[in-house]
Amino acid sequence: MAATTLKGQPLDRPVLDSMLRRRMFYTPSFEIYGGVAGLYDYGPPGCALLANVTDIWRKHFVLEEDMLEVDCTALTPAEVLKTSGHVDKFADWMCKDPKNGEILRADHFVEEVLEARLKGDKEARGVKIEEKEEDPKKKKRKVKATTAVKLDDAVVKEYEEVLAKIDNYNGEELGQLIKKYELKNPNTGVEPSPPVAFNLMFQTSIGPSSNAPGYLRPETAQGQFLNFAKLLEFNQHQMPFASASIGKSFRNEISPRAGLLRVREFLMAEIEHYVDPEGGKKHARFDEVKDVELVLLNRHTQLAGQTHVEKVSIGKAVADGTVDNETLGYFLARIQLFLEKIGVDQSKLRFRQHMANEMAHYAADCWDAELLTSYGWVECVGCADRSAYDLTVHAKKTGAPLVVRQRLEKPISVEEWQIELDKKKFGPHFKKDGKTVEAAIEALPQEKREVLAKELESTGKIIIDVEGVGNGKVEVSKDLIVIERRTRVENTREFTPNVIEPSFGLGRILYALIEHNYWTRGSEGGDEARGVLSFPPPVAPTKVLLVPLSSHESFKPLLKHMSNKLRTLGVSSRVDDSSASIGKRYSRNDELGTPLGITIDFQSVKDSTYTLRDRDSTKQVRADEDKILAAIKSLVEGTKVWADIEKELPAFEGQDAEVPIR
Repeated sequence: MAATTLKGQPLDRPVLDSMLRRRMFYTPSFEIYGGVAGLYDYGPPGCALLANVTDIWRKHFVLEEDMLEVDCTALTPAEVLKTSGHVDKFADWMCKDPKNGEILRADHFVEEVLEARLKGDKEARGVKIEEKEEDPKKKKRKVKATTAVKLDDAVVKEYEEVLAKIDNYNGEELGQLIKKYELKNPNTGVEPSPPVAFNLMFQTSIGPSSNAPGYLRPETAQGQFLNFAKLLEFNQHQMPFASASIGKSFRNEISPRAGLLRVREFLMAEIEHYVDPEGGKKHARFDEVKDVELVLLNRHTQLAGQTHVEKVSIGKAVADGTVDNETLGYFLARIQLFLEKIGVDQSKLRFRQHMANEMAHYAADCWDAELLTSYGWVECVGCADRSAYDLTVHAKKTGAPLVVRQRLEKPISVEEWQIELDKKKFGPHFKKDGKTVEAAIEALPQEKREVLAKELESTGKIIIDVEGVGNGKVEVSKDLIVIERRTRVENTREFTPNVIEPSFGLGRILYALIEHNYWTRGSEGGDEARGVLSFPPPVAPTKVLLVPLSSHESFKPLLKHMSNKLRTLGVSSRVDDSSASIGKRYSRNDELGTPLGITIDFQSVKDSTYTLRDRDSTKQVRADEDKILAAIKSLVEGTKVWADIEKELPAFEGQDAEVPIR
């Protein structure tokens, strides 16, 4: 039957989800016990797909950029995450339905209700809203009814403006929106309680006594920061450099509902690029990417209540200040090139800049690579300039020197306020508090030292703040301390690097990749339409399907031979020697995203030639074993595409040997 291609049709998510679970790309964890929301297990094709995406990520970033990869523990002492700010600030806003106790994530609740009202407005105005059909039985899928109510144009505009900057609202502002627009839970018709902060980290204890509180890490970054000094030494103290880590992170999501997009355990790939803050954070390879064009949604557009995007080269975006610096811009371009390489639809990619309230207080700039899915725009990669925050707070807490020291070509003279203590008198005077008071004095900044020098000269004593000593105020007389302005010569420069951090949610990228590459291939005559996953060969879970024409004994040695050859090349393959027709066997492997197929027929037995089939076009070529294997290798490595193979090898017209070879 000739095929009717349904590529480009609206995605029917229930059909896709059913196919992904049936083919075991993923499955709910603990399903026979009823499952746990936000937890999923990957099956064989899901594992292979994720492994291939991860492998390409590692080559694209770690290998290409000479990054230093580390693998740090997921168990983290509470003190580390207290210092980093996660204990106090790593939270989302949640509210509760007083009628049924349902827990709602506040920003998602506001978003969903306002979007439902806008949908009802469109229905009332007669704007066509597409209804999807389930395949194959052609029954209308039941969609929750939306009340068709026409809204004033001003109200529509106001709702759209709120949705454009939904990520910029804090808990109090979300509560005000719920009150202002009388937003009610559609399941109960009741307005939820005011939003409260909910920390997303999973708490645990380390050791048998439970005296060492800890958390499962919410990101892989902190382990990299704590190893900075060792990594710098490993890199022979050369700057700039980057570390990278791939590993599981954990977040106790409030109400995970969007399948693989919002889960409680997920794979992250994070980069910490350490750069000298002086010199404008230039990047040596920026010229290589300056002409890469990105679709940008900047913060000013969002704050104006709009979502208009602009396609602009990263060189121009950095030059006009839209993107803060070259290093940040370099990684934004490299992120786009990576997503393109693995098969993300470039028309469904944009970079959204964080607004003031959603950006961390220490960040200089932050952009999210968002991918359009059936759930809307989803953040899949974050790229932030974290300034020197992380290294600074950990160094202050521990006293560890998380700094870079560089020898100066020319020594420089520095005038500064220096403190000199009379150690013979100082220790006996303060006794057990001596070291604490001394540390507080040494930590005094230059501007404070200048003030205290004048105070010491005029009064003969100074008062300093020392936490944990007496009432927190300590008096130091002039016989114990000298504060003078002196000149010293510096032969080295010491600084705390700034950090540019690209952070990838690999599970989210995987799901968006699936949606972007899914389509259905129908058949004339009413046969069942079958799903196709058009993954690029380098990403596809299995690369080659081996299909014998029948169960004839003469095919078995060739099957074993080709399987071994592919294995030697490092190419994954699987055999389908079932009794189904070749067409059906190929069709059900198209669902798995297998890009290539080798048919073994009687002609193969006769002259060792084989047909090679392309998944998307279903076209075939025929050649001898060596040429077929060479073509497969080039496709799997991404050095050629199918159009190249069609030019090099003859099209398959039909086998010459139609009967078994005796």
